Amino acid sequence: MHSTLTAATSTALVALLLVAPSVSADSTGDMTYYTPGLGACGQTNSESDYIVAMNQAQYDGTCGNQVCITYNGGSGVTATVMDECPGCSFGDLDVSPVIFNALCGSLDAGRVTISWTW
Repeated sequence: MHSTLTAATSTALVALLLVAPSVSADSTGDMTYYTPGLGACGQTNSESDYIVAMNQAQYDGTCGNQVCITYNGGSGVTATVMDECPGCSFGDLDVSPVIFNALCGSLDAGRVTISWTW
């Protein structure tokens, strides 16, 4: 009976792996910054909070999820989804100024290409 359970468990795990989406897949897009306030997730945030507004295509159900954003091969910054960016394209993030500054050194660029993961 032990080997039957092991085989059944193995089969179930393989089936799950085949149908489960990858939640850590890299996304690439543009990063811009904005002045946070009352976000689509229902909380008020400030320019010094490590938050992002997720593009509309990827936003649904992501409030409170964390993303790790990297720019130009540098160290990643972790931020929490607290808002939606209706004007952003798939893969794009609108971030608080503190994140943009941490990744780019200043706000001067305004828009840069980034990679991010869940």
